[in-house]
Amino acid sequence: MKIAIIGSGNVGGALALQWIKAGHQVLAGARFPLSEKNAKLAERIGADKFVSIAEAVRQSDVALLATPPAIILDLIEQLGSMPGKILIDATNAVRQKPDPYETAYHALADRTQAKVVKCFNTTGFENMLNPVYDGQAIDMFMAGDNDDAKAAARQLALDAGFGTCWDFGKADKVALLEQLALSWINLAIMQGHGRNIAFRVIRRH
Repeated sequence: MKIAIIGSGNVGGALALQWIKAGHQVLAGARFPLSEKNAKLAERIGADKFVSIAEAVRQSDVALLATPPAIILDLIEQLGSMPGKILIDATNAVRQKPDPYETAYHALADRTQAKVVKCFNTTGFENMLNPVYDGQAIDMFMAGDNDDAKAAARQLALDAGFGTCWDFGKADKVALLEQLALSWINLAIMQGHGRNIAFRVIRRH
């Protein structure tokens, strides 16, 4: 796939590295001059992969947004035309919502013509760089109304090394998926268990 990464911090950078490793074509959309985080990622994937936000989206089939949710409404203006493109919302608005919307997903679904899915928001970037624990791949989760977007997110989750990408449901489950992210944050950081923990669903046979 041709993938645009918008937001080249820890999460966007980790997924960019994983998807390049899996053989996808990745571009990072950024403002210039590059921020310190962008410059660090440019050293790893090549400065030639950094273009403007609108150009990254224009050249890609899929765009991942891994930015603070509060800037989503301003960011939408920079994304350019997106009819038919797949947009993956990896943000979490559990602390700061993109007013008047409950989540960035809802803003993107309302204000763009893209096929939107919520995914890659429920764990830390360390688990995206290495989603395998003692030989067992951890799980990823997604939610949204568009089946094409979900199919792409599922494939990209598998390509990044996750074991399964569980479907949480439609748009009414997006906020619940953000609460799952907050649950990971609570265990890893607030309760002091450390960032090397992850979720994996197991089934009794």
